[in-house]
Amino acid sequence: MSETGTALGQVALLAALLVLTVPFLGRGLAATYSPGGRHLGAERVAYRVLRVDPDADQHWRSYVGAVLGFSLVGVLALYALGRLQQHLPYSLGFPALPADGAWNTAVSFVTNTNWQWYSGEAATGHLYQATGLAVQNFLSAAVGMAVAAAFVRGLARRRTGEGDGAGRVGNFWADLVRTTVRVLLPMALLLAVVLAVLGVVQNLHDPQAVTTLTGGQQSIAGGPVASQEAIKQLGTNGGGFYNANSAHPFENPGPISNLLATYAMLVIPFALAWAFGIMAGDRRQGGAVLAVMAVLFATSVALLTWAEMAGPGQAPQLAGGAMEGKEQRFGLAATALWAATTTGTSTGAVNGMHDSLTAPGGGIAMFNMMLGEVIPGGVGSGLYGMLVLAVVTVFISGLMVGRTPEYLGKRIGQREIVLVAGYVLTTPTLVLVGGALALTTADGLAGLQASGPHGLSEAVYAVASASNNNGSAFAGLTSGTPFWNSLLGTCMLLGRFVPIVLVLALAGRFARQGVRPPSSGTLPTHRPLFVVLLAGVTLVLVGLTYVPVLALGPIAESLS
Repeated sequence: MSETGTALGQVALLAALLVLTVPFLGRGLAATYSPGGRHLGAERVAYRVLRVDPDADQHWRSYVGAVLGFSLVGVLALYALGRLQQHLPYSLGFPALPADGAWNTAVSFVTNTNWQWYSGEAATGHLYQATGLAVQNFLSAAVGMAVAAAFVRGLARRRTGEGDGAGRVGNFWADLVRTTVRVLLPMALLLAVVLAVLGVVQNLHDPQAVTTLTGGQQSIAGGPVASQEAIKQLGTNGGGFYNANSAHPFENPGPISNLLATYAMLVIPFALAWAFGIMAGDRRQGGAVLAVMAVLFATSVALLTWAEMAGPGQAPQLAGGAMEGKEQRFGLAATALWAATTTGTSTGAVNGMHDSLTAPGGGIAMFNMMLGEVIPGGVGSGLYGMLVLAVVTVFISGLMVGRTPEYLGKRIGQREIVLVAGYVLTTPTLVLVGGALALTTADGLAGLQASGPHGLSEAVYAVASASNNNGSAFAGLTSGTPFWNSLLGTCMLLGRFVPIVLVLALAGRFARQGVRPPSSGTLPTHRPLFVVLLAGVTLVLVGLTYVPVLALGPIAESLS
């Protein structure tokens, strides 16, 4: 089969899997976040340990406090594990992580970024991987999904009270525990078993010394890989057990595991959009948001695949395309599909080196992150990011016709749009300021492997990846230095929690309001016109913000 036929075939199969499973999972997610219902035994145990009342309805400020407090504890615990690694069982003899590296890693995994400055098989032991990093893969994903559920409740609820009783958006602890117990754990367990059957490594072995065919000695690292790989993809985390990430055959043995992992990255973000329609009481609303995500994602896949298949390689006569940095067992099409998926979902895992993508291909991957990780985005963060853009779209449309803008019957006034503006401006500010620091300081420039437009792309890609909580990188960047660990760690923290605070504040504002009946001036937000408007606003916001830096990086490199 030709490379084009392979590309079309795998996209068709992926689309079929999503169409069959997204509605089912979406209904399950909506039920998970619906009030009432009995608590499972494992959930009741968790509530007793946490000493919380899962049936209490929290004010948005209390919800924010719970999110930040829980995440802070996660950072401190993971930092301690990194600094004490040499004293842990199954440390494999590895020393403690340096202070700046341990902090960067702790922040990275708690913020669902999973940026890795180190080689996993050469720096971290099994216990740190399994009880530190893998646990945070579950918890950071659950936090994002909980925040998305709270935001949808704010939109869907009628007035929740007056005075101090207003602005209630649910219970963070119930959302966190239910997400973990009912959604992430069962799905990850099933996927881990399937991956192990397909050949992904799952053991607690020390590195094994083997003799190669040429008589040399090689150390083969094993570990609990399948269990970490499953939640890495399902939770849009992305941190790999090995330095080569999903390009390593122990993490991703062949085409079947590759397609399954691609599906795992997409299924929960798309299903959350479906769940939004159910929770909002109008499935057409969820369909509109899902359509925007799907159209923009499909466009990204098509453009990136074209760029890689048409781009010049080191030996185009033999390879038929740009094969540098790609695995032969996957080929161009599967690598391009993965690159579009991992940068569109905030996963950050790679099955090829993004530094070796063609200039237009690397630019598209970077642009996906700059969209704000909304096509379909990370678990939770993709949905609430797209809903914020929907609020922007309704506001702009309302101004054009001279009507007070409303979304799902909720009025968008001055205070609401201030919160929205803060959300929209947070990540671009981090990317542009962080990129400027990286490109104007000696410590920042020392980490770049390339010069000229590609060197600029390396720096901007890293800062965009950290600020959008993606975690992928142009592999030429040397990031394991105090400067880069500190800069990127700060971008991860602010890029994760400033938007969360603003989203929950906006949810609280909406929860205080009653639902206004639609009028002749209300923009229908479930029709194709709104889908087009929302997609246009998403692209225009990114275009106006990032085109200058893209012109100096991947665009200039393409033209050269």
